[in-house]
Amino acid sequence: MQVIKRIYFILVLILSFSVVNTTPVLAANISGDVLKQAAIETPVSLGNAANELKFEPNTLEFTAGKRYNLRLTNPSQLKHYFTAKDFADGIWTQKVEAGKVEIKGAIHEVELKPGATAEWVFVPLKPGKYSLRCSVPGHAEAGMTGEITVSN
Repeated sequence: MQVIKRIYFILVLILSFSVVNTTPVLAANISGDVLKQAAIETPVSLGNAANELKFEPNTLEFTAGKRYNLRLTNPSQLKHYFTAKDFADGIWTQKVEAGKVEIKGAIHEVELKPGATAEWVFVPLKPGKYSLRCSVPGHAEAGMTGEITVSN
């Protein structure tokens, strides 16, 4: 019985170590190859000049392993958020650029003030369906929601 417990413990350690250590390697391999791809332009408007509370378009489709440039604009007189935490957790972000500022690392939401623009360059890694919303109080309830789909 003691031998079986030891073997089980060793297998759990090996599997845990393998899973933990493959994520950075996977991201490094994907990022090196993907950076050679031209980013696929994907424009999204947060609201519009009539101050309607909606994303245009409100459904976005991406393919895992491809590089995208999400071009966010806010033509309205209100601030808006592009909030999709679960989606953001399943992508590799190369950068977010707004004005003369470039941000790198994990991003979970982007705030756009009236008239602002931003570019979010990323590679989806995890297929699935993800919810999109504006987290300004009352905006999602008024219809500022959407869906993001990542396919293989």
